[in-house]
Amino acid sequence: MENEIDRLDANFAVKASIEKDGMSFFSVDEKPFSVYGVFKEGGCYRRIPESDAKLISMAVLSLSKNSAGGRVRFKTDSEHISVIVKMSSVGKMPHFALTGSAGLDAFAECEGREQYSGTFIPPYGITDGFEGTVGFSGRKMRAITIFLPTYSTVSELYIGVDAGSRLEKSAAYKISSPVVYYGSSITQGACSSRPGNTYQGIISRRLGCDFINLGFSGNAKGEPLMAEYIAGLDMSAFVYDYDHNAPSAEHLEKTHSQMFKIIRRAHPGIPVIILPRPKYYLTADEKRRFEIIKATYDSAVASGDENVYFIDGRTLMADAADNGTVDNCHPNDWGFACMAKAVGDILEKALPGN
Repeated sequence: MENEIDRLDANFAVKASIEKDGMSFFSVDEKPFSVYGVFKEGGCYRRIPESDAKLISMAVLSLSKNSAGGRVRFKTDSEHISVIVKMSSVGKMPHFALTGSAGLDAFAECEGREQYSGTFIPPYGITDGFEGTVGFSGRKMRAITIFLPTYSTVSELYIGVDAGSRLEKSAAYKISSPVVYYGSSITQGACSSRPGNTYQGIISRRLGCDFINLGFSGNAKGEPLMAEYIAGLDMSAFVYDYDHNAPSAEHLEKTHSQMFKIIRRAHPGIPVIILPRPKYYLTADEKRRFEIIKATYDSAVASGDENVYFIDGRTLMADAADNGTVDNCHPNDWGFACMAKAVGDILEKALPGN
């Protein structure tokens, strides 16, 4: 009984199912829904095509099916929005809120900004999906963005609105060419409490920019094939951080500058932001890695590159300092907010149209 907190506090109660009467459900694969950051292939939403991912590594092939950075956008005047989400894998970790690894977030446009409206909270015993509802105050047309889970594989997603509600296509992002982020589990979103609280999500709402999350937990190693894949993407900016996943300082030195050069050759004019690990206090090995990463930046600047940027780990953690992680590695929400401020400030100045 002492562990059944939902019986003691109604605010902890989670509805594992929804009343479907009076609601109409639609697949997000159909109009008027717009899906960003992921695409449907082989029965699930992916971040990289299967054919490309399997050439890089089997781990990337598996992780690329996690829907980190995926979003669904639409407009409706419904007072309620429900989801039926089916998953082929569910991320569960002891240091990571289930709302972040397997939940979905809803944001509604309000007075020119996307405002948090609620989370579709998975039940504790989730195995292959769940259903949930978020309510709004009053019936009026709203632009809605739903963020998909960071560490689960979504195979089907249906959106429900009150019967008779209007359902329309949402406006495109102000910055339509996506910002591409590549890196480790931190980039993928560990350990934000909600998928909308990743630093990329916060920046997207602040600047009105689309983005693609290419974070691969434990398996971002700066492979040349990955660099070539990223170089082939349409993008407005590139942000990369894979220090934590480089097996050694030697590996980092061999691949880090090479990745920058591959991306820069394909995209000579875009902003490139180079990040070391977001950490306030560094060990001797971490300091060596820091210098390797900064050397990539210094070399680019010396060669005349005027649109490359570097943010050190202390600045990335800013006010949070050593309180910005859950385990001295993965950011908590405070840490992600700090990262969003540091990276977002540069993107706000560097992205065209800002």
